[in-house]
Amino acid sequence: MHALAIPATTRVTAMAIWIGIAVTYAQQGGPPDHPAVTVAGRTYTPASILSRNMGTPDDQTTAFTPHRIIANIYYIGTRTLSSFLIVTPQGNILIDTTYERNVPTIQKSIEQLGFRFSDTKIVLGNHAHGDHQEGDAIAKQLTGAQVIAMAEDVPVLQAMKPGGKEHPIDRIVHDGESVTLGGTTLVAHLTAGHTRGATAWTMRVQDGGQSRDVVFFSSLRAPNVITPDVEKEFDRTFALVKKLPCDVPLGDHPAQYEMTEKFARMKPGAVNPFIDKANCLREATIQEAMYRAVLDEQRKGLK
Repeated sequence: MHALAIPATTRVTAMAIWIGIAVTYAQQGGPPDHPAVTVAGRTYTPASILSRNMGTPDDQTTAFTPHRIIANIYYIGTRTLSSFLIVTPQGNILIDTTYERNVPTIQKSIEQLGFRFSDTKIVLGNHAHGDHQEGDAIAKQLTGAQVIAMAEDVPVLQAMKPGGKEHPIDRIVHDGESVTLGGTTLVAHLTAGHTRGATAWTMRVQDGGQSRDVVFFSSLRAPNVITPDVEKEFDRTFALVKKLPCDVPLGDHPAQYEMTEKFARMKPGAVNPFIDKANCLREATIQEAMYRAVLDEQRKGLK
């Protein structure tokens, strides 16, 4: 098993990046606190959604209790940044390495579940932002895993170089293509808008004698300024996600699928709370309402 020690220079670089983001938000007043939309009795603004997703710096780096979600899918991320492990007889698939500084946390969570980090054979990502895929390079360095990326996100990933390390990309996939390991198949669905190559991964599992459709949703959060190209992407994306078969909704931030609340309801012999077909489109509904509201403000010239 590889022992993980992230160089001090990398830790300093990562902290500098986070501080830079914080300073930028402070200077610009953070994301706008308008428009407001109300979905299922809750009111959201762009600022409140970002705060809900990211939490505090401690939330982003502190492990949430690693746990089995369903079948061969496990949660190994932090309080606010999702990371998933899919276990197969031929090795494991890791979705979202998050920040490079979180890779030791992910490794520890994998080991607490009784698995080996060195058995990671494939690394996937939801979208090319540092809080989701910055750790890809060191994960590959430590495990030898194959890093797979959606074509449209490749340029941004190649520019992501924590500590000066090149971002590895061993295979490029396109919308509708699949990734298979040890009898488990995930299908990549391009859900662009948040990034050009934002990807929802879907898979089917057997649980209690029943077949269940699992969706690892990527972020559907709109930027502050929606260009015509982004508008086309989101219009296509929201239409697409509504058609994805789904019994178990997951997301790149735990709040998107109410992980904490569902985890608290997990009891031996009880119905698995992560099977939540009724709320598969909960997050998409929130984000589409916000997207439409932001677009409406933009067209009216409001700030």
